[in-house]
Amino acid sequence: MDILITEDLQAPAIDRLAERFQVVRDPAMWKDAAKLKAALAEARTVMVRNQTQLTAELLAAAPKLLGIGRVGVGLDNIHLATASERGVVVIAPLSANAVSVAELALGLMLALARKIPLADVSTKGGGWDRRGCTGIELFGKSIAICGFGRIGKMVADRARAFGMKIVVFDPFVKKEAHSTSWAEIDFCTKLEDALAQADFVSVHTPLTPETKHCFNERAFAAMRRGAFFINTSRGGVVDEAALLHALKTHHLGGAGLDVREVEPPPQPGPLALLDNVILLPHVGAFTHEAQTRTFEAVCRDLQRVLEGQPAIDFVNFPEPISEGRATRVPD
Repeated sequence: MDILITEDLQAPAIDRLAERFQVVRDPAMWKDAAKLKAALAEARTVMVRNQTQLTAELLAAAPKLLGIGRVGVGLDNIHLATASERGVVVIAPLSANAVSVAELALGLMLALARKIPLADVSTKGGGWDRRGCTGIELFGKSIAICGFGRIGKMVADRARAFGMKIVVFDPFVKKEAHSTSWAEIDFCTKLEDALAQADFVSVHTPLTPETKHCFNERAFAAMRRGAFFINTSRGGVVDEAALLHALKTHHLGGAGLDVREVEPPPQPGPLALLDNVILLPHVGAFTHEAQTRTFEAVCRDLQRVLEGQPAIDFVNFPEPISEGRATRVPD
């Protein structure tokens, strides 16, 4: 087969590909490892989002595979080292979702600061609790941006428009590498130093073995009392038990989570019971504009690979890169 689609992915760009190539779609295949392995053995390319786990074992059992199209930016579900070793190009349009995710991060900040969900529920229930819904302004507050890649920079631009002080933690980024437009940003070399200065923390960190649960009991303890925590990156970077404790003890003022450790969670869980927590179903990239840009780019490059042309939005060629560095790309 030319293109294997293992998740529930639908777009006009895919329909156009199906007119020219053999496309096999099975939206539930990602759940069946044996079925997935058998199908990959016959596939020339595969298109996934984030549910399909393309492990080293699976990629090694796919001798015909030429390319992987990742609909999104996170690469933690693809074993990049094995893909590179086997000459499989990994396609991921890293900029396609950036604006949408950055805008959602600011939206969560505003919703928490002004208690918008609480005010909405109260008013729809017949209340008119203006005092109980008293919030705070973003103006003059500090935001710690953890991960200063594409999305982190866009969040900084938008936060600056609100008159916020910007603090950055990113071990891969040095202040002197940026233009004078970033001169007023405080670049911290330690995560705790950035967290200690912030009224809001916005996370844009990839999930790697090094970053798993990096937002833990120690990190939350370093944050200011009453600060707000926003995560639109990967759920696995947060220890949810530690976050719950920090919220229930009122050390943190609230949290906005677009991503969870397990997606979807088997049950809403205790976080859903707190009125200062906003939970979303991983919709950061789900705007019409971002989805269109992403599918168009992935489908274009899959077609190019199948026709023997080089991909445009690749993340592991022309020269092989280490798995650690590759997982750093999507920030």
